[in-house]
Amino acid sequence: QVQLAESGGGLVQAGGSLRLSCVVSGGAFNSMAWFRQAPGKEREFVAAMHWSSGYTRYTDAVKGRFTISRDNANDPVYLQMNSLKPEDTAVYYCAARPRVAGSIVEDEYEYWGQGTQVTVSS
Repeated sequence: QVQLAESGGGLVQAGGSLRLSCVVSGGAFNSMAWFRQAPGKEREFVAAMHWSSGYTRYTDAVKGRFTISRDNANDPVYLQMNSLKPEDTAVYYCAARPRVAGSIVEDEYEYWGQGTQVTVSS
């Protein structure tokens, strides 16, 4: 049974940093992504990667501040978040196995974690 487990969320002041982790059990996936859902809003794409090709993709709002990474296909996927802003406050979800590698479309991902809360205070 495939499970994704996020960790690393918390409360941080604006300008601070956090590193989220996503541990996968029961499978290994080349393509993974992070999404987030702010209060009262729909879940949105944040970052995706296709590990073997080195391909990464980010939403414009986080480019230059967030980095998605992993060391190999069996390692956790990380989301390093720097220069955090209050508008980054959301529940962050890890997702795996999209129908199209590097997809930004939520519905294309087969597996999801339960999410980790990130709160950025001003």
